[in-house]
Amino acid sequence: RFPSCDYSTEQKEINTPSYIYYDYYNTDIGESFGICDYGSHDKHFLPVLYSLFFVVGFLGNALVVWVILGGAHLRSMTDVCLLNLAFADLLLVICLPFLAHYARDHWVFGSAMCTVVLGSYYVGFYSGIFFVVLMSVDRYLAVVHAVFALRIRTKAFGILSSALVWVVAVMASFPELMYLRVETFNNTQLCSAYQNKHKQHDLRVIGFFKMNVLGLLLPLAVMGFCYWKVLRRLLKLRNSKQQAVRLVFVVMAVFYCCWTPYNVVAFLKNLELKSIWEMDCESSKMIQVSLQVTEAIAYSHSCLNPFLYVFMGEKFKRQLVKLLRKTPCIKLQFMKKYFPSVTGSVYSQTTTVEERSTGL
Repeated sequence: RFPSCDYSTEQKEINTPSYIYYDYYNTDIGESFGICDYGSHDKHFLPVLYSLFFVVGFLGNALVVWVILGGAHLRSMTDVCLLNLAFADLLLVICLPFLAHYARDHWVFGSAMCTVVLGSYYVGFYSGIFFVVLMSVDRYLAVVHAVFALRIRTKAFGILSSALVWVVAVMASFPELMYLRVETFNNTQLCSAYQNKHKQHDLRVIGFFKMNVLGLLLPLAVMGFCYWKVLRRLLKLRNSKQQAVRLVFVVMAVFYCCWTPYNVVAFLKNLELKSIWEMDCESSKMIQVSLQVTEAIAYSHSCLNPFLYVFMGEKFKRQLVKLLRKTPCIKLQFMKKYFPSVTGSVYSQTTTVEERSTGL
């Protein structure tokens, strides 16, 4: 998940870093395997995927921000959480054009942009996952503790909890944020947090372990508990909507499918870094390619969040139409007769338990 330089080796120059930035995952191959050429497969497919994810993720999350700020006026904790989740995803996806160029060439944006882009990348990564967890807690309170939720799920509490998430996300981005820099190898500039030869091995091991715990294990544990309680509550309600039950499974399945493959492969790479699992050159190449592919899959979660948490809600759809009705574009006028105008929050605090659960 964390971009860095690639310390691959070539036939003539052992342990020489290439321009590929993905060697957060690579060990000093020259020391481990002798001559082992990792190649540059990622320069062919990563720029395309990153560009696609940037377009979809930026448009989707920007639309969420527009609707919430333009119509909802942040009336509840859910509105605040959704807004901050969109900001977190935007923080990540705006880094993708730079990383797309970096995947096919060396770093050309300078030292300041290296710090800004990769710093945003790390914070966006952790904050996006933490806000997904916060959304599951918000849904748990709304459905399982509906009466108590009326007092605690306020705008003020949403702002406080969101501020705490941002602080924790920044703290989780260390120690990588301390070592971001641009260095030159053989006339090739590399932007990385793992270029110090004396510290890179330990930092990689710590980074992988931290990512497995904070990026998958703890989020899945909290989300699993919250949505298990939500499902039990929904199944007891006579008028519980099937859409709400299905959406619980969809949210969990999407998070699991996006993040588990990458974390599993990252765990295997950590075994290699710790010399617990001795790999030959071909096995190490396979792990490297798998990391690149599964990382690209993980990026898609930032594109899917708007559809999972916002676009599927009826109130958001009506709020979106209300804003579209105010636009000067003549082509949108035909929508007026099909959708009524609405007021209030994207997820109103006065809705019933069943209505709230639809917005899971």
